[in-house]
Amino acid sequence: MANVAVVGSQWGDEGKGKIVDWLSAQADIVVRFQGGHNAGHTLVIDGATYKMSLLPSGILRGKLSVIGNGVVLDPKALLEEIDRLAAQGVAITPEVLRVAENTVLILPLHQELDAIREAATSANRIGTTKRGIGPAYEDKVGRRAIRLMDLADLPSLKPKLERLLAHHNALRRGLDLPEFAVAPLYDELAAVAPRVLPFMDSVWALLDRKRREGKRILFEGAQGALLDIDHGTYPFVTSSNTVAAQAATGSGIGPSAIGYVLGICKSYTTRVGAGPFPTEQENEIGRLIGDRGREFGTVTGRRRRCGWFDAVLVRQTVRTSGIDGLALTKLDILDGFDEIKVCVGYRLDGRIIDYLPASEHAQSQVVPCYESIAGWKEQTAGARSWADLPAQAIKYVRWIEELVGCPVALLSTSPERDDTILVRNPFEN
Repeated sequence: MANVAVVGSQWGDEGKGKIVDWLSAQADIVVRFQGGHNAGHTLVIDGATYKMSLLPSGILRGKLSVIGNGVVLDPKALLEEIDRLAAQGVAITPEVLRVAENTVLILPLHQELDAIREAATSANRIGTTKRGIGPAYEDKVGRRAIRLMDLADLPSLKPKLERLLAHHNALRRGLDLPEFAVAPLYDELAAVAPRVLPFMDSVWALLDRKRREGKRILFEGAQGALLDIDHGTYPFVTSSNTVAAQAATGSGIGPSAIGYVLGICKSYTTRVGAGPFPTEQENEIGRLIGDRGREFGTVTGRRRRCGWFDAVLVRQTVRTSGIDGLALTKLDILDGFDEIKVCVGYRLDGRIIDYLPASEHAQSQVVPCYESIAGWKEQTAGARSWADLPAQAIKYVRWIEELVGCPVALLSTSPERDDTILVRNPFEN
């Protein structure tokens, strides 16, 4: 019986929310282990749409849901999300949600700094969501962050805010901005404390206890491996590690507790924001994929850039995340294409390479090498077994498996929870 880590194997937006929701039926606990409310998951259940950013997807099934220490937490955003789901009939109580006591908090000054920086670098924007994620992680590694547990000891909070502002106000003076005062920040945090503290827990101890009891744990990643701060398309990346190894670090559980890594990838490729995208189709094909797939960011609403499946990138993330099996999503979006292309290599400086180089300049210069396969005219949307799939669609799936060196464990053929084909159960490997 394996605990499973789910990670994105492209640039995020691969459909992790649906897959985690589907897998959470077999899990006892679902854990978010990195990122913040810059992530977005859209779930469609019995025709109802639920949009979440911070809460683990298993919360909709009433599973014990955990926000780990690797997440940066905006307490106001958390409470707004809880209230929004409550309005849809989903009650979020401390019995079903636990938050790590050492989770770093996102404050208004982080969001403002994030937006100012992005506006100031118009010529080379990263594409941040301006949610304050990066500045909060900076304060974490700078050892000056405010953590959730600090709200439980309000007499010691003001000195910690003073230490934080000694850094931020120096930045703000350099940017010719008014300084932040301690009192308003203190008052804001003191006001939210009574609502968020009931969810606080020692998550590492909770997970260790549950694991020893034989409970199944599902670790839910945000964004995708190509946005990893170390292994992604730097500097056009997020501010946390998004590869599978972070599931251990970001939740306080040892890596040996993770028995299976499931990588989620679309049957094509998308990206939000700036940065390299070798297979991007800035043409009618790209627009058609985007329209069919409703490719708009859950958090930002920005239209996603779209292109053909890039086997080079997914093969690379299979290795950097130790992916055991893939969940291939949105196969139905490719229905009706006469021809489907897949990138199988890159041309760089007159030679063929089978990996994405780490250099920002080299990443911008690679040219995709495509191979083609005939498409299918039959419908895959709503398919729930191999027998429901056209032969050519199955051939496409098998081709992807061969190119990336990893088997497909799950296939998703629509946003609906049950339109999923199980090939291999990650929990039973």
